[in-house]
Amino acid sequence: MIDVQRLRILRAVADHGSFSQAATALRLTPSAVSQHIAVLERSLGAQVVARSTRGVTLTQAGQIMVGAAESVTAELEQARQQVERLSTGRVQLTVATFTSGGRHLLPGALPQFMAAHPHTVIHVREGEPESTLPLVRQGAVDLALAYRFDGPLPVGPGPSSRLQWTALLEDPLHVVMPEGHRFADRESLDIAELAAEPWVLGCLKTDAYLRRYAERAGFAPDVRSTTTDYFFARSLVAAGMGISLVPSIALVPTVPGLHAVPIEPPAPTRHIGVVTLDRARDRPHVTAFIQALREQATHQ
Repeated sequence: MIDVQRLRILRAVADHGSFSQAATALRLTPSAVSQHIAVLERSLGAQVVARSTRGVTLTQAGQIMVGAAESVTAELEQARQQVERLSTGRVQLTVATFTSGGRHLLPGALPQFMAAHPHTVIHVREGEPESTLPLVRQGAVDLALAYRFDGPLPVGPGPSSRLQWTALLEDPLHVVMPEGHRFADRESLDIAELAAEPWVLGCLKTDAYLRRYAERAGFAPDVRSTTTDYFFARSLVAAGMGISLVPSIALVPTVPGLHAVPIEPPAPTRHIGVVTLDRARDRPHVTAFIQALREQATHQ
């Protein structure tokens, strides 16, 4: 019999990459974590982590067991919610979201959903997709508003096959510049025209995205400032630090004295959607909330 607590410890080791950091998160000693992993390996007859001086990594067997750990955790959380619904008559719905997506979609979707489902208690958690999508896998949140650029979803360690993506909207990026800039009156811009410009960016992932597009256009961008907030980045543009690359929905609230110009195709675009576990579609309140998000996205 595999101990659920040991699966939980293995998942923490996978998340943190070391016994000591997993021990801190779980409020155990590193020795206790190591012993639990050793017992798990003996019960399986297989090594689940590869140990080195740089930390630990999952073996193939370990990856399988982390997937099982997440499935068990999610099932237990759903069972707990069902029992709570039997005793209280209330349904709990936890929604994770990144900042600009939540600000754009939730104020319209929440009232619509709550009016139709008054017995559902909603919780909202803010975070970037790389931190919220593992929570979806683990059953800690029911769904997550997320985004991706060119690549796959940033799901973190473990399998992603149990996640389902529902597209909501495409969010093209614009070049933001002072109103007096030489390109401010253009209807669109080829990104190659911006090779000599200094850049201010509002997201680390936007930084990497810009560099990929710039490389295709034959230049290396001169990034002067990198922030984690698009509004702050636009404030720096207004102060004369450079130009910025900002998703459409992050252009509000407006910053006086700035102008946003679309990029010519193929334009860099942020794809926004909602992520759930595949079996979450069998839960009516999850399906209803996704529908509210889709309707809100359509009306934008």
